[in-house]
Formats: sequence, C-alpha cells, structure tokens
Amino acid sequence: MNKMVFANLVHRPIRSLISIFAIALEVTLILLIVWLSLGMLNDARNRQEGIGADVIVQPPNSSFIQGLSSAPVSIKTGEIIRRLPHVTQVSPVITMVSTAGSVEVIFGIDLKSFESLGAPFHYIAGGPFQGPGDVLVDDYFARAQHERVGDTIAILNHKFRIAGIVEHGKGARKFLPITTLQDLMGSPGKASVFYVKLDDPANADAVVTEVKGVPGMEQYQVRSSREFLSMMTPANYPGLSIFINTVIFISVIVGVLVIFQAMYTAVMERTREIGILKAIGASKFYIVNAILRETTLLAIAGIIVGIGFSWAASAVIAYRLPTLQIVPVWGWVGKAALIAILSAIAGALYPAYKAAQKDPIDALAYE
Repeated sequence: MNKMVFANLVHRPIRSLISIFAIALEVTLILLIVWLSLGMLNDARNRQEGIGADVIVQPPNSSFIQGLSSAPVSIKTGEIIRRLPHVTQVSPVITMVSTAGSVEVIFGIDLKSFESLGAPFHYIAGGPFQGPGDVLVDDYFARAQHERVGDTIAILNHKFRIAGIVEHGKGARKFLPITTLQDLMGSPGKASVFYVKLDDPANADAVVTEVKGVPGMEQYQVRSSREFLSMMTPANYPGLSIFINTVIFISVIVGVLVIFQAMYTAVMERTREIGILKAIGASKFYIVNAILRETTLLAIAGIIVGIGFSWAASAVIAYRLPTLQIVPVWGWVGKAALIAILSAIAGALYPAYKAAQKDPIDALAYE
C-alpha cells in the first residue's frame, strides 16, 4: 500500500506540491505569529525585570501594560513612598506610547534615580543626557535604524539628538529626560509609575501593604515586581489570546479546504482505479486507509517544509528588524504539527468516504 500511496503522489507532482506548500503555509503562519507574539511579550517582561525595581506603584485604575496609562499623579508622591520603611530609592517615570512608524513606549526618566534601581546604563557609545533635547536609545534600535551618537531623530514631532547608545534591557528603547517628556505631554510635575528599590526584596509584600495604607493611596495599583512580571502572559494581554486563536482558526480553515480540494479531485480522477481495487477484493477500510495515508504523507512533508520556512523567516526578521524579538518555542512546533495533521485528515475524510462508497461496477465503467 505504501508504494501505491507514494506512486499516486509522484504521479501528480503539481497537485502534491500545492498541497504540501499549503500545509507549510499553515504551519508557518501559526509558528511565526505565535513566536513573534511570545517574543515581544518576553522582551517586554525582560526589559521590565532589567529595571531592577522591587515594587511598582501606579495610579488608580492604571493598566499593568506600560504606556497605556496616563500621567495623572504628582511626582511628589515619590517622596511619600521614599519615607516608608525598607524603601531605599524611588524613581518616578513618565511613559508615553508613540505610534510614529511603529508602536513603542517612550520613558521619561530621572537618570540618577533610575540608574540607582539596578545596574547603571552600559553605554556602548556616547554618554548621559547633556540637555533637555537629548535622547538615549538602546543598541537594538540604533542597529535597526542605523543611528549613531550625534544623529537627530524625531520623537512626538520634535527633534532630539542621540546623546548615548545603551545596552538593551532596561525598560524602553528610547529615554528622554523626565521634564522633557512631561512638557511634551502637557503634564508638568506628573508621573505614570514609580519604581521602588528596597533594602531587601523579601520585604516587597510588606512595602506593598504599607503603600496601600498611606491615606489617599488606598486605590493605587501597588505590586511587587514578582507579581507584576507574573501578569505579563498572553492570557492577561487584552486580545492577544483571541488574536492567536483567530490566526490558528484561519490557518486550519486554509489547510482543510486545500486538502479537501486536492483529495476530492484525486478521488474523482481515480474512480476507475478505485473500482479495480474494489473488484479484486479491497474493502472500504482499505480504500479509506489509502486516502488517509496519502493525506498524512502530504501533511508530514508540509510540516517539515513549514518548520524550515519558519526558522528561515525568523532569521531574516531578526537580522532586518532586531527590535522585533522572536522566541522559537518547541512546544508550539509540536502543536502546529498536530494542528496541521488533524486539519489535513479532516479535509480528507469526505473524499475518503466518497471513494469507499463507490460501486465497483459503476467505477469500472467510468470514463
């Protein structure tokens, strides 16, 4: 049977190749979208962790997604937090989402207090702010945009000089002086989030309770960094899980329709062959088994090609767009393969059923 199945596929190479590439497209679409989504989420989590804070304080009704909150609270709130037990440093940060070219979060920082939360910035080129018109960018952004120290870039319709290029991994890819971003946003003296450093990270839960106990701060969003980072999952990001599931659903539909069309046409073309098989004693199960084996072989070939396409596309994206992080997850390779095989089999079930139901006498007479 295996020889017959392989011979049938080779006998119709164009149709077989189209089916293989359709399944490969299904696998590639699933893997790239998932890897890219998880990669961007993982990158955001790593950059938050790289800040080095132990507790994160946000105004009431703020989203944990950076940049989606405005700057409604006074920067003086940081002084209240700094006076609490176990607190060694508080760094106010104002955040702003920019959609110019791509969606990104810009940080307005007080450089001294921000660096004191963890390790200081590692300058690959240049140095700290020299004035309100300066900006720091990370190495990923600089490499992607071919920018150098001294170049001018546009942020929020204003020109800024690149004062330094820093190693990635500390919150954002672009940093402005906090007063500069406050003025651009029309929020002087305001902050979006306060990053808090403690004498011991083990005291984070106690400090969370203390902050919420301050009069007027009962409704603030106060979380330990551990809790904050644990929330950065696909399930907690609005629409991300729906987006991934929608992509998978569309991919499955494509796979089912292509396999259905290919196998149904193949069954119609091989009506006489099926009649001969049934005339010499082939059972309905034998016919169905042959059709499904063809489908499975096509699916396996498509999966292999799709995985190869996915890795190649990931390498190209990483080279051309280093700010877009892709994290290949082997678990999703298995899921995509299973989805592709199941969708291919689903598409072949009706053609296989039609083939098994053919009357051998009618099939032999078919021209």
